[in-house]
Amino acid sequence: MEIHFVFLTLGGLLLLGMFADELGRRTRLPRVSLMILFGVAVGASGFDLLPRAVHGWFDFLASAALTMVAFLLGSRFTRSKLRDQGRAIVMISLIAVLVTAAIVGVGLIVAGAPLIVALLLGGIATATAPAATQDIVKQAGANGPFTDTLLGVVAIDDAWGLILFSVLLITAKAIIGDGGADILAQSLWELGGAVAVGTVVGVPAAFLTGRLHPGEPIQAEAIGVVFLCAGLALWLEVSFLLSGMVAGALIVNLARHHTRTFHEIERIEWPFMVLFFVLAGASLDLNALTDIGIIGLAYLGLRVVGRVVGGWSGAAVSGIPMLHRYWIGFALLPQAGVALGMALVAVVHFPELGKTLLAVTIGSTIVFELFGPLFTQAALRKVGEARAR
Repeated sequence: MEIHFVFLTLGGLLLLGMFADELGRRTRLPRVSLMILFGVAVGASGFDLLPRAVHGWFDFLASAALTMVAFLLGSRFTRSKLRDQGRAIVMISLIAVLVTAAIVGVGLIVAGAPLIVALLLGGIATATAPAATQDIVKQAGANGPFTDTLLGVVAIDDAWGLILFSVLLITAKAIIGDGGADILAQSLWELGGAVAVGTVVGVPAAFLTGRLHPGEPIQAEAIGVVFLCAGLALWLEVSFLLSGMVAGALIVNLARHHTRTFHEIERIEWPFMVLFFVLAGASLDLNALTDIGIIGLAYLGLRVVGRVVGGWSGAAVSGIPMLHRYWIGFALLPQAGVALGMALVAVVHFPELGKTLLAVTIGSTIVFELFGPLFTQAALRKVGEARAR
């Protein structure tokens, strides 16, 4: 692509993100949904204004943006917050994942879906959208115990979801008489390797960064640590989300000479997030909405029920306030690329189910990407932790 097209496209997308931000402030709509909608408008499902080469940027931007989000989510796992809210975060995330998978899986079987499809979609339903949730919290200026619990839950939700999805995938292969040892080994490597990468990056960074400029890492250090973590995770084919969270948690707990450990990441994150959300919208194929069928519609309703019931159940077990119990499940409705990644893994093992799995996952992801943030934003307002406007 010609260099002037690169600059024109980047400039246009960033200004589009700025417009979405301002429109979100004036209308109280989530800017995540607005940026995705703008992306749809300029993408192939809309006016098709973007050069084809732009779509090749998405993998890099997604990895960079999501690793930054992961660092910021990991930084919330301080010793004090883990001591005060660690049990609630673990119980809500674990129970919400199990209940969501059970309700979606059983409900789809009742709706007439094949057993294998029901098992796999039950696992896919557990995936969340940490980047969207983080941005909604930031836009709302939300702060308080509900917000801390929500961000903690979405930080580890996908790890539980990946484990459960792997178990369900192994179960599905066992049903048809195929082995599942390779899936289990790959899942253990993706999780264990991610923790290892986060540790290898996080421990040295905790002690070495923030020395040149006392009190906080300089911008080059912040970008360098994020890119190093993302690069190692992608090279070793492990979860860069989990790697970033582990590194962020280690840095915030081990660094004693930092006063604002992640200030520079917060300052550089926004342009990456704008490009990520707009290009995510541009990559969506709205035709998938017409292909989801009865199974897809049932999946949409069952996932909403599963999230709400699972969130309430986990919150009840953990003993958080009653008002928070009602809204935590609604706040967990956004879903993004992790679900599609799970679907693609499932298709590799069950190619004959590829059309159904991808149609349902892509179609439902469009719905939950666009409308899920509305429920998260509403939940933050209902519990009284969103900034008054």
